[in-house]
Amino acid sequence: MTQTPAVLPERRPAAEDAEAVPWRAVSVMLTGAFMAVLDTFIVLVAAPAIRSDLHASAADVQLVLAGYQLTYAIALITAARLGDLFGRKRMFMAGTALFTLASVACATAPGAGALIAARMAQGVGAAALFPQVLSMIQVLVPAARRPQALGALGAVIGISGSAGQLLGGVLVAAHLFGSSWRPVFWVNVPVGLLALALTAAYVPESRAPGARRLDPGGAAVLTGALFLLVVPLIEGRERGWPWWTWLSLAAAVPAFAAFLAVERRTEARGGSPLVRPRLLRERPFAVGTCLVVVTYAGINSCFLVLSLTLQDGLGASALGAAVVYLPFAVAFFATNLLSGRLARFGLRTLRAGALVTAAGYAAVIAFAAAGSPPRPWELAVTLLPIGAGNGPLVPPLLGTVLSRVTPSEAGTASGVLATAQQVGGALGVAVTGVLYFGTLGGAAEGDATAYAHALGVTTVFHLVLMAGVLGLLGLLRDRRPGS
Repeated sequence: MTQTPAVLPERRPAAEDAEAVPWRAVSVMLTGAFMAVLDTFIVLVAAPAIRSDLHASAADVQLVLAGYQLTYAIALITAARLGDLFGRKRMFMAGTALFTLASVACATAPGAGALIAARMAQGVGAAALFPQVLSMIQVLVPAARRPQALGALGAVIGISGSAGQLLGGVLVAAHLFGSSWRPVFWVNVPVGLLALALTAAYVPESRAPGARRLDPGGAAVLTGALFLLVVPLIEGRERGWPWWTWLSLAAAVPAFAAFLAVERRTEARGGSPLVRPRLLRERPFAVGTCLVVVTYAGINSCFLVLSLTLQDGLGASALGAAVVYLPFAVAFFATNLLSGRLARFGLRTLRAGALVTAAGYAAVIAFAAAGSPPRPWELAVTLLPIGAGNGPLVPPLLGTVLSRVTPSEAGTASGVLATAQQVGGALGVAVTGVLYFGTLGGAAEGDATAYAHALGVTTVFHLVLMAGVLGLLGLLRDRRPGS
């Protein structure tokens, strides 16, 4: 193993606050964050090609997406604590190595089952590396310069989402070596290897001196509860909703209640629960967590059904579908740059973003409900307001919620919100898949009218989600200066 620098303390001396941001080390960590988020979106454009090449079912395609997010969500909080205990650099490198190896397994998968398993392994790798990025920014960057680094992280997350869709379309269209969708996973390998080499060379080790112990009982119960909820939503429609799907959904409710009971018992015995129950009892944080789940439920699922409609229904190529996403990317990037200046308006900025996004969804519904199926350029036009609304809504959302918890709970709260992101994404893909494929029925590929109708129905669901976002924002209050 390479020699690592001395372990850094959890807090840096106040005298160092005037130092510049150590961009070399921070940039290396941001590369890992970029890779983890990119892989959520790059597969969206490739989904139709995967379905065709592997003769995968609709449920298989959903699991390729939701399986990644599910294991990502389950492992996040535990991975953050492992980094505190055993070293954040070590966990970041372990996660990057696993993510890279799993990418090779995805790229060489002989069938849908192997691809789903490899994607779930990717999710574990992403969960191991991503929480260390935020923790290392807290340790490496002086407090006065920390907003710069956190802003860079927000920009990376936003750009990687847009870049994933564009890059996925280019790679699938290129059909390199006759490999169709497989390059969307091969592209991770050189990036992962480079990140490992640079991390070993430039990133110092860091641990939390007072790190809490693991909570294997809480992690096990939470894992079971999430599987009980998500798996039947994905598999139910494809299998005709057998009895076990309804039993599983019903069992998810007491399973989540059991998780809270286990966490209360662990805390009462002086242990270290995965999530402190008192944090979830604080109204602003509880509302904020629901807000994150609902917001992220619409993001990935929206682009999944749009990719399927464009390619399978309207006959667009993967590259053509990627070009349709360009207005979203441009509008998102532009309004995200402005979001810093708009921060002084507080929650009004987030509400404006949600309203503009809702207007974009309404435009999609209008085009889908018109007498003739929408053309790709018409859908591209609707993505302008969706991107413009997401820019000031999505990147600042986590910071807005975190600002409402005490500093002592910030670490746990960050893990809970990151988990909420992935759970929301997985649930959104599952529910949207039920609506989309259920509406589509047995329609043949190329039936533009049927695909447009299915897109319209599922976009109504996304519009309802955005109404939920506005309602939840109404339950929060702007923080007064000094509060």
